[in-house]
Amino acid sequence: MTTETNPGNQTTTGADAVDEAIAQGIDFDGSPIPPAKLELYRQVMGLEGNRQRSGVSNTMRSRIVRIGAKHIAQAELDQLLVNADFAPLKEKEIAFYYAGK
Repeated sequence: MTTETNPGNQTTTGADAVDEAIAQGIDFDGSPIPPAKLELYRQVMGLEGNRQRSGVSNTMRSRIVRIGAKHIAQAELDQLLVNADFAPLKEKEIAFYYAGK
């Protein structure tokens, strides 16, 4: 299995690629991420890190929908959710993720 890399040998594929780049403070093209952007990102992520969670299943479903909509057709994703005993796509999710596709 191959992975895509940038000129600085930084992996640009996979779920952790962006987090690793942020931690290093270097974008995929090798340029430094401006300190103001890093600070704002860390500030907002700190707020998110302190937010009470509603449950693992809810978070899993949200991530599946958010990411799955980029890669899987609406009808197929809806069926996959149902098959896995998650709630089917909601009208607002369909409108947000699939409108204009």
